[in-house]
Amino acid sequence: MQMPNKAPTIVRSSGNSLMALARQILISLGLLGLIGLGACQPANKGAELGLVDAKDVHSYANPSEARVMDVALDLKSDFEAKRLSGTATLTLKTAANAKKVVLDTKDLDVTSVTDASGTPLRFSLGKTHPSLGQPLSIELPQGAQKIVITYATTDKTTALQWLDASQTAGKSHPFLLSQGQEIHTRTWIPTQDSPGLRQTYSARIETPKALKAVMSAEMLTPEGEAVADHPDRRAYRFRMREPIAPYLIAIAIGDIGFKSVGRRTGVYAETSLVEKAAYEFAEMEKLVHAAESLYGPYQWGRYDVLVLPPSFPYGGMENPRLTFLTPTILAGDRSLVSLIAHELAHSWSGNLVTNATWADFWLNEGFTVYFENRIMEQVYGKETADALKVLGHQELLATYEEISKGKDPQFTRLKPDLTGRSPDEYFSQIPYEKGAAFLWMLEKHFGRKVFDTYLKGYFQRHRFSSLTTEAFVDDLKTHLLKNNSALEDSLKIKAWIYENGLPDNMVVPQSGAFKKVDADLAAFAAGKAPAELDTKSYTTQQWQYFLNNLPNSTPESKMKALDEAYQLTEAGNSEVLFSWLQKAIVTDYKPALAATEAFLKRQGRRKYVAPLYKSLMEKNATTKALARKIYAEARPSYHEVTRSTVDKIVI
Repeated sequence: MQMPNKAPTIVRSSGNSLMALARQILISLGLLGLIGLGACQPANKGAELGLVDAKDVHSYANPSEARVMDVALDLKSDFEAKRLSGTATLTLKTAANAKKVVLDTKDLDVTSVTDASGTPLRFSLGKTHPSLGQPLSIELPQGAQKIVITYATTDKTTALQWLDASQTAGKSHPFLLSQGQEIHTRTWIPTQDSPGLRQTYSARIETPKALKAVMSAEMLTPEGEAVADHPDRRAYRFRMREPIAPYLIAIAIGDIGFKSVGRRTGVYAETSLVEKAAYEFAEMEKLVHAAESLYGPYQWGRYDVLVLPPSFPYGGMENPRLTFLTPTILAGDRSLVSLIAHELAHSWSGNLVTNATWADFWLNEGFTVYFENRIMEQVYGKETADALKVLGHQELLATYEEISKGKDPQFTRLKPDLTGRSPDEYFSQIPYEKGAAFLWMLEKHFGRKVFDTYLKGYFQRHRFSSLTTEAFVDDLKTHLLKNNSALEDSLKIKAWIYENGLPDNMVVPQSGAFKKVDADLAAFAAGKAPAELDTKSYTTQQWQYFLNNLPNSTPESKMKALDEAYQLTEAGNSEVLFSWLQKAIVTDYKPALAATEAFLKRQGRRKYVAPLYKSLMEKNATTKALARKIYAEARPSYHEVTRSTVDKIVI
């Protein structure tokens, strides 16, 4: 697959005290992201724009010539046409003698481009690439610093999902949600869609009067405002003052209510779910305090969450100030709050310090899995944290085994080569769990106190910046390894990051909570009846461990006994139900197939959907036919992110 030639992009270099001082001054003045730091950067083509060499193979942007610094949206939502239309006003920082700016777009209907005065500018759309879309090249006479693009989304816009009322919890109003990660923002906003090109943004969003808009930004008009000559519509205004990666610009519109759960935390959800969601996430403020005590102040003002309709493809998406969440974590007993801890941790690792390219994705997710576990330990205790670590380690081993036997063993590296590849292809547990395992290894060697000091400094040194893996390694060498090359070699830093496999100095986690489960598994295998097992005090993690480690050869009679004793086929906890349904398919426990079908049709979370379809397709001819039947019916309700994955499974 031919990829476009790229100009350098991004980022802040590490270890430069003059640059750090300049950055602190800019942050204090609220100017970071609005002007470059060229004077503090190495000499290179993009130095005057605050760039260092970091090639983003997934963007057409030419940031060394003209860089987007701010996006101002003025969009109208049309639920009948399923379209957003209006303008995007881009503020640019340009190099001397800049001739054009190149933006990323995909499946957008661009009708005009002007400068700030309304003078038309010449523009052209380049050749379409299947995953990258089209470059939008705009001429900049006299180095125009502001351009206005008039455009509309289309029915091919993958970042937006328009839901009919029947697909929502309330069943009364339609709903719109966005999902920009990894390179989908270009399908609803014409901008430079690279995580290394951080941008501030503002928005004015028109909605039907009965609906409310929310975004990953400060809400300036919580109740909306009147729209002249349109009494049936309202307009909502937003502002994100801190520079963020474009994939974090997010929107949702629907019958949305809100309830505060703390001084700076609250829950948005469909009005019919607000109370339930607020109960589930009542301890969010405690989680924020725990995170701050570990790695420094929360930098984003408020931390709110939005519970979305069930088609949302992820467990959560860490959009700044407003995490998007799947309703599958509404267990009713607050047992799945580790997902909140994960998305909250992203406020530091991912949002505050962001991967510069998608090949550096582990810098977001590996750090976040580690940080999530530290939050869980601080709030809920070491036993819970250790149990989560063991489950994550088991997922890592299973993922490693599957990928290493496939056609892309390089995807077991923390930094793979994604040239000519969609970033979605690299999505697995490797950047998450291997990345976290790398940090656990460092913690074990240096001790928690030293390692915490390093991480806290890392987030402070690079806040509101995007880093490459190489910039991180430089920072690690300087501030933790103290430029000790022998220590770097003994810790196998290069092997961890750039080589296939799992290094032999990986720390294998242990959990005291699972010793009892191991004993119960052994007793059950030896013939002990399920009702005789003492599972009353089992946590969600213990049930997951029990079911995940149940032999695949477990006979139907024993599966039936478990089901009758614990009503697993009717489990209300989605993590437990998923583990049970997976095991039921593998062991050919047919009574659970109807529940599998119902589960696949009522939610579209890729973490659950993809493995279940895979198991059905691989088991036998009967389950393969069932998978195809279910998918034909459920596919229209899934988000494009989920569809693009499952399309490759159900063939």
